[in-house]
Amino acid sequence: MPLNKLKAFLDDHNIRYISIKHSKAYTAQEIAESVHIPGKEVAKTVMIKINGQMAMAVLPATERVDFDLLKSVAGTQNVQLAGEEEFKNLFPECEAGAMPPFGNLYGMEVYVEKSLARDKEICFNACSHTEILRLSYADYERLAHPRQARFSTANY
Repeated sequence: MPLNKLKAFLDDHNIRYISIKHSKAYTAQEIAESVHIPGKEVAKTVMIKINGQMAMAVLPATERVDFDLLKSVAGTQNVQLAGEEEFKNLFPECEAGAMPPFGNLYGMEVYVEKSLARDKEICFNACSHTEILRLSYADYERLAHPRQARFSTANY
């Protein structure tokens, strides 16, 4: 979904959002530093496979996926990190690794880290490494229909 389509999707649902341009950054933590937002408020999208099916794990920039917790949440032992070669064709309009956390628009399940729901807003990549979108978490949840659970640990 190119950025214009993502923005049109949000506009069609009367969602208020802010677009923030920043210098090129590849990790969520770098983005947080670039735009002066705490890393716990910037969501990163990690592509995973659950029983062979692509899914998204959305979590704060400051955390990492705990696969044991995620396996428990998903109710299966077959959860693994997806390689870029496995998913890059699913998001041809996006720069590699800059897909927005709306897996539902791509026919895939979305798991969101419970801690993100504590914040009023969520920020995430907007199909490029130079722009993020910021919107209310409630609006994100209403549109993305993520499965909310605890599945990450601090990234020290």
